[in-house]
Amino acid sequence: MPDAPDRAAVPTRDPRAEPPGGSAAKDPAGSSAGAPDCLGRALADARSPRVPALSPYVPERPFPWSGPGLPLTDRGRRRTDAAAAFGGPRRRAAAGARTDSGPGSVVTGFATVGAAPIRHDAPLDLARLLRLSLAASAGTSGRLRPVPSAGALHPVRAHLLVGPGCSLPPGRYAYDPHTHRAHPRGPAPDGVPAGVLVVLTVAASRTVAHYGHRAWPLLLLDAGHAAAALAQAGPPTADVLVCLDADGALLSAAAGLPRAPARHSEWQAAELEPPLAAVWFTPTGGSVRTIDPLSAWATRARASAPVRAPGPPIAQAHELSYTQHLLSLLAQAPARPACTWHPASRPEGVTGKTLTTRRSAPPDDLRRPPERELLASVLTTARTASPAGPDWTVVTGGAAPALYTASPGRPGLLLHAHGDARPTLAHWAARQTWIGTTGAVLLAHGCPDDASPAEVRTGHLAAGYAIGLAQTHATALGLRSRPIGSWQQADLGAALGEAPGRDWVVHGLALGAPPAKTTTPPATRTATPLTTRTATAPAAPTAAPRATRPTPHSTDPPAPGTTARTTPPGEEERP
Repeated sequence: MPDAPDRAAVPTRDPRAEPPGGSAAKDPAGSSAGAPDCLGRALADARSPRVPALSPYVPERPFPWSGPGLPLTDRGRRRTDAAAAFGGPRRRAAAGARTDSGPGSVVTGFATVGAAPIRHDAPLDLARLLRLSLAASAGTSGRLRPVPSAGALHPVRAHLLVGPGCSLPPGRYAYDPHTHRAHPRGPAPDGVPAGVLVVLTVAASRTVAHYGHRAWPLLLLDAGHAAAALAQAGPPTADVLVCLDADGALLSAAAGLPRAPARHSEWQAAELEPPLAAVWFTPTGGSVRTIDPLSAWATRARASAPVRAPGPPIAQAHELSYTQHLLSLLAQAPARPACTWHPASRPEGVTGKTLTTRRSAPPDDLRRPPERELLASVLTTARTASPAGPDWTVVTGGAAPALYTASPGRPGLLLHAHGDARPTLAHWAARQTWIGTTGAVLLAHGCPDDASPAEVRTGHLAAGYAIGLAQTHATALGLRSRPIGSWQQADLGAALGEAPGRDWVVHGLALGAPPAKTTTPPATRTATPLTTRTATAPAAPTAAPRATRPTPHSTDPPAPGTTARTTPPGEEERP
């Protein structure tokens, strides 16, 4: 999904028009009343074939927390004046009001701390952690990072809640991935646990400008990918826990962010950042965890607000306001009364080099089918990534195309249906025709039409998180890969003869084997296969074939199916 800044601008939707979620989406209190109806409409709209209207290109906004920040790569610096970093008089005057954990609370400053060392030999080296996960590559526009993102727009922001045992002094920070600096936002409350808690938020403006009504699922997937990138970058000296279902109010309070809808009145010059997930790093072998870290940080939370830009508040398009409101509703819908922390695991063979060299492969590099054993290994990584994750299926091409699931209780793949589903997937994925010839596709699916807000949120976050782990595992195994985020009319259950509206494709990962190493001269290597393929390839039908379930208890291999692309070229996914 490439970025395309040179696009013609068209008039935006009338801001007075009713949002796609209906009147319930206008709830001024920001409560979840009417959320199921609002969400059902939003799901149907995002899954519909309606193409987003073009909108003016939106450049990335400047980092809202100004000042020099603390460099995370300057190993020559032994000590830093944390008192100045946490807000001298000039900094406090520029930053304006600061918010407390309670809605509407404002303070004019916060206590500073004394000078403290930046320890690069600490158990948790935040410079390395962030360089391997979220940092933009030096000398680039910021699109190239270890973590993938829809359209390379990177809407996810990280707020670092640093306790003892880290390379930075304890306190709250906002991380700038472009400069690889941590901008202090306030001191740490008393009694916070050792380690660092990273709260992930999303700034939706650029993603909405590119994807319109399809943006909000992509924002959830991007947050899941960012959580996976952080979890895999954790050092061996740390235990890593991930939370995808914490209440948004608790996440906001811990990070020192005001709760919606008060944000517009308190931070009028800043973009809303709905919080969606958290990753917690603690030193291995430390004290027993007796307190929830989010609750500890939410106590007497004080943090600086973004620096107010000169001039009036920035006007927001209707589609952006609706998306931010919808994400806020989803963040207020925890799956359980208390947030759930589950341990993160790094797939076998994943190293720091794997994380920094992982890239989305060009479509032409994904044509060769991977070996079944490797596919089964990647599928296992995705299935075991999160206990609240979606269901998983692998679609393969080759001589005997089929759909496979994990085999219960033993390694390997279990045949689920015969036939070549890749042309259908290409049509569902905004007609990205290259998917029809890719080697294999890993699918996350579920999220029925009547899913609750909690199910929608955790399902998409877990899908992004699991695909993030699966992609780095595939990279470690030598496979090529490319995430596929946008899906329309992708009712996998209905395509397999089940009840419609119950099993939708949420996310995908295209997989291909590396190019084969041959020593055969080019003329000998290509002449015979081309002749054979031309003679035996059937004519392309007018509609993509439907995969069919195998005969129960059948031991026969899958029936061969056509590998020709059967869906006519259509409009590619708009950036």
